[in-house]
Amino acid sequence: MPDSIEINDLHMRTIIGINPDERINKQDVIVNVTLEADCRPAAASDDIADAVNYRDLCKNIIELVESSQFLLVERMANEIARLCLSDERVEWVRIRVDKPGALRFAQSVAVTVERDRDDV
Repeated sequence: MPDSIEINDLHMRTIIGINPDERINKQDVIVNVTLEADCRPAAASDDIADAVNYRDLCKNIIELVESSQFLLVERMANEIARLCLSDERVEWVRIRVDKPGALRFAQSVAVTVERDRDDV
């Protein structure tokens, strides 16, 4: 079974959507990330240089999302996946982006994408 790293419920605000008000007003998004990476080198050495630095990755996701102005949640999820896969230790990623309040009567709408090294 492969090792995984999870970042859960990362809350951010950004411009996202196709409607005129969505192009002006920042909205909440919630991002969940699952990374598949071999954690054995870091476990053996206890050295951050041998690990996926999820603190730095989280900072980069926040920077990407909060500075973006994507029209579609699908695009946002895909770009987060590409960012995660830029670390050569990450072999596969699942990204879920929730947009709370996107639909009337629904708590949120979410898009989930899965990407691997062949997709970048």
